[in-house]
Amino acid sequence: MKKPNIKVKITKEDSGYSANGTVHNIFINTEGDNFDELKINILEAVNLAFEDSGFAYTLEEIKFTFDMESFFNFYKIINAKALSERIGMNQSLLAQYVKGIKKPSPSQAQRILNGVQKLGRELAEIRFVL
Repeated sequence: MKKPNIKVKITKEDSGYSANGTVHNIFINTEGDNFDELKINILEAVNLAFEDSGFAYTLEEIKFTFDMESFFNFYKIINAKALSERIGMNQSLLAQYVKGIKKPSPSQAQRILNGVQKLGRELAEIRFVL
């Protein structure tokens, strides 16, 4: 059996975070008080789930997906007001998505994701003069 790709969904809960995913009929579920603890618990849960198969994973091999509220809660460094201006979205509407008050349509979610990814590419290309 080829080493399976692992994808887990991260969700902000009332207290902390949870993560879950299903890979080859193996359900992986864990939680943590903060994202750093959650990542450790995810890695432990994934490696425990595939221990009998002889597979060992690193965090870099695990793909994380987020709901909108969890993403902006974890990446607080992304200013929703500035992002709304960059992508041409009403600031109040984006704030409602970020707070979980409203759920974005698939096209709105893609628009936000595209804006975040574009920002990430721009940041990755920055070089400082030394």
